Amino acid sequence: MRAITVRDREAGVAGFTLTDLPYPHAAENDVIVRVHAAGFTPGELDWPATWTDRAGRDRTPSVPGHELSGVVADLGYGTTGLTVGQRVFGLADWARDGTLAEFTAVEARNLAPLASDIDHTVAAALPISGLTAWQGLFVHAGLVAGQTVLIHGAAGGVGSIAVQLAREVGAHVIGTGRAADREVVLGLGAQEFRDLAADPPTGEVDVLFDVIGGSVLARSTALVRPGGTVVTIAAPPAEHPKDGRAVFFVVEADRAQLTELAQRVRDGRLRVLVGDVRPLAEAADAFAGRRRGKTIIEVAADRP
Repeated sequence: MRAITVRDREAGVAGFTLTDLPYPHAAENDVIVRVHAAGFTPGELDWPATWTDRAGRDRTPSVPGHELSGVVADLGYGTTGLTVGQRVFGLADWARDGTLAEFTAVEARNLAPLASDIDHTVAAALPISGLTAWQGLFVHAGLVAGQTVLIHGAAGGVGSIAVQLAREVGAHVIGTGRAADREVVLGLGAQEFRDLAADPPTGEVDVLFDVIGGSVLARSTALVRPGGTVVTIAAPPAEHPKDGRAVFFVVEADRAQLTELAQRVRDGRLRVLVGDVRPLAEAADAFAGRRRGKTIIEVAADRP
């Protein structure tokens, strides 16, 4: 099979190679997925798990990418709940070869069935952003109707989904971003938009959902009312709201949550902002670029 591999951490994207690899082995409770579309996170080349396994051993050449949508090709021993030929989408393990490949091995529990009326490119854009938004808002912050939530980076992959989920649950949503993001964020359902450079947010909020970190997170924590919650995926927060909580988390695969997200896409309640769709051979350029919307690598259509 063909896959994108990377061997040298220092080389980064310049070290991407389109190469032939052996067909992956399906361990117990694994499935082999024929990847139709894959997503990636630009910063994943800085993650230790991209270069070493869970025991700290070098695992290069590594296959990057962790989001996928495709079709089950094979089942490992003991795998239940999925069948060969079934459409699926989900999240590959951080410390195993990823999804920028024609086939990849994934734990079955990390995948959810995918309805035939959701395009693979849309499904591949959903796992990391959708699960991060869901877990941040509902699992860690416990957001409920009537609360006010401030969402940083509201036009990005995570933020755009968080805006829609928060609005659906009945929260008052304040989204932030650059001036050019205003119409996108308001169009997704936010009641207010604030330009972080020219019009930073003021007042009090119940929940702060942060994807930026640094000084933005530090300044915004002061806006959280006593007893409120700060949730961030950027770095462990240095400050806590008075009588409240500050949570840093890393997204986890969850089949039930993936299913909830996919149903919202089917119902038209959730819009996924897909940007460029590029073939596998152009993965290096896709990683290096910064464009509006989630960039997706189309894998199965790259070669019959």
